Amino acid sequence: MTKVTLGLLQHACTDEPEANLQKALSLAADAAKKGANIICTQELFRSPYFCQAENHAYFKLAERIPDGPSTKAFQALAKKHRVVVIASLFEKRASGLYHNTAVIIDADGKVLGIYRKMHIPDDPLFYEKFYFTPGDTGFKAWETKYGKIGVLVCWDQWYPEGARLTAMQGAEILFYPTAIGWHPSEKQEYGVNQHGAWEIIQRSHAVANGCYVAVPNRIGLERPGGGDGIEFWGQSFVAGTSGQILAKASATKEEVLIVPIDLEKVDVTRTHWPFLRDRRIDAYGDLTKRFID
Repeated sequence: MTKVTLGLLQHACTDEPEANLQKALSLAADAAKKGANIICTQELFRSPYFCQAENHAYFKLAERIPDGPSTKAFQALAKKHRVVVIASLFEKRASGLYHNTAVIIDADGKVLGIYRKMHIPDDPLFYEKFYFTPGDTGFKAWETKYGKIGVLVCWDQWYPEGARLTAMQGAEILFYPTAIGWHPSEKQEYGVNQHGAWEIIQRSHAVANGCYVAVPNRIGLERPGGGDGIEFWGQSFVAGTSGQILAKASATKEEVLIVPIDLEKVDVTRTHWPFLRDRRIDAYGDLTKRFID
């Protein structure tokens, strides 16, 4: 099948992990009933964005994959509704070893694999290096019932290398579960440009790789570390194979963004805009260096 419908889940989060899980499951079921074939959660949907503070207590939020409750619940949902699910979780791999991980579940409920976030930020109110070990899965693509997909996570959005390496494995859709927003004190001066940069860089991944890009983001003002907190800007979106915005959610409302796409356009775009053909792979060796002096 070439015509597929995407469902992106956008919502606020409470301090109760079980309530957040049930919210995500409810929205996912709603997406399935509205015709979604592939459903993606926002980043770390089971809790507020706890990385605003360095607090060892938050490690208790982590769960095992695939044996944890969230994976099991989404496996059951995927099998019941015959949908593919991408769920973003705080993974406890071992004592003292944690990852920011997306689990990919096929429409029969089988776990196809995981992607561990490769790029880990450490910025004011985004103290992820305290919690997450950088991913070791590499960039991957999975053949699902409804097409070949790639999954990256939030901060990975800013790196064209990750998008390219995933697309080179045949991914027709790149999913980026996300938790990003404004520092309220910066919004007036920098807000428009910050959001614009975030959207443009991901639309550019669609252009450069001739694929779809799907980005679910959370909403709401969260202050788990006290202070001003982060005002998450929502605006989940799907970009087409030429980078055009096909659909976008609001900045403040809970939504299930339902977006029909045609995977045949991936082949058409890549044939008529043959960027993959014209890559000079003989000249890119320096990309593996940190810096060129």
